[in-house]
Amino acid sequence: MSRSRALQYYIFVRLLLAPLMLLTIASLVFLLLRATPGDPADAILGTRAPESAKIALREQLGLTKPLIVQYFDYLGNLFQFDLGSSLTSRGLPVWDVIQQYFPATVELAFFSMVVAVTVGIGVGAIAASQPGTIFDIFGRLFGIITYSLPLFWVGMVLQLIFAVQLGWFPLGTRFPINVTPPPNVTGLYTIDSLLTGNIELLGTTLYYLILPSVTLGILLSGIFERIVRVNLKQTLKADYVEAARARGIPEKTILISHAFKNALIPVITVLGLTFAALLGGAVLTEVTFSWPGLGNRLYEAISLRDYPTVQGIMVFFGIIVVFASIAIDLINAYIDPRIRY
Repeated sequence: MSRSRALQYYIFVRLLLAPLMLLTIASLVFLLLRATPGDPADAILGTRAPESAKIALREQLGLTKPLIVQYFDYLGNLFQFDLGSSLTSRGLPVWDVIQQYFPATVELAFFSMVVAVTVGIGVGAIAASQPGTIFDIFGRLFGIITYSLPLFWVGMVLQLIFAVQLGWFPLGTRFPINVTPPPNVTGLYTIDSLLTGNIELLGTTLYYLILPSVTLGILLSGIFERIVRVNLKQTLKADYVEAARARGIPEKTILISHAFKNALIPVITVLGLTFAALLGGAVLTEVTFSWPGLGNRLYEAISLRDYPTVQGIMVFFGIIVVFASIAIDLINAYIDPRIRY
C-alpha cells in the first residue's frame, strides 16, 4: 500500500469510529444518570412538595415513560442537535448554557496549558541534558510530586496562603463584581479586552486568572516533564546524535537542533489530549476555585439532578475529546509514517 493510500485509510478509519464513540458516550451518560439515586422532581420542587405536584412534573419532563422510550427520544433529539432545556435555569436551552459558561473554561484551560507546557518542557529538558546532576534529581522529584499531589488539596492550600492570609490574589470569582467586564464579543475576557483596546481590563482579567491557572498548570507540568526527560534522554543516546558529536558539532546545537525536536513528538499527543480533557471540564479546579466555567456548571447540574444539562454538557465534552483525539492521531500520522503502517 502506498504512503498516500495508507494515510487516507488511516483517516477514514478514525472518522468512521467517531460517531460510534460519541454514541457510546451519550448512551453511558443517559444510563448512568438514571442508575444513580435521586429524583429531579425532589431536586426542583423540594422534598416537602405535594406528591401530586411531583407526579405532574415527572410527566411534564417525560420521566414517567418507559426507559427505552426515553432513550430513543433522547437519541432522536441528539440527531437533531437538540440538547434540550435546563431544568434549573428557568428553561434555558442547554446550548445557551454551554455558550454562557464555556468561554471561562477555555480561558482557564488555555493559560493553564501555557504554564504546564512552559514549566514541564523547561524542567524536563534541563534534567535530561544534565544526567546524574542535581538538576536531574530535581527533575525526577518535580515530576513525581506534581503528578501525585491532589488538585483540590493544593488549590485549597494555595487559596488559604495567597488569597486569605497574604491577600495577593482574589478568591472565588472570574472578575470583580463592582467592575463592568469587557463587551461580550467572544466571551473570552482576555480577547474581548484586546479587541476593545482596554489594557486595564486585560490586566484585571489576567490578575484573576493567575492563581487558578498557575495552580492547575504546575500540577499538569509534571506530565510533560516526565515525557520530555525520558524521551530526550533516549534521543541523546541515538546513533545520529553520536554521529553529530563525532563531527564536532557543539553540544548545545545537538541538543536544540537534533535531539530536542524528535523528543517533542510524543508531547504533541499528550498536549492535545490534556488540553481536550481540560476543555472537557476541569471540574475539580473550577469547583475548588469557584470558577464560573462549564465544569462548575456541570457539578451544579449533577447535584440538582438536572438531566438535560448534564447530558448536554457531557455530550459536548465528548465531542471535544473525540475530535481532539482524531486531530492528534492525524498529526502524528503525518509526522511519523510508522504510525499509519
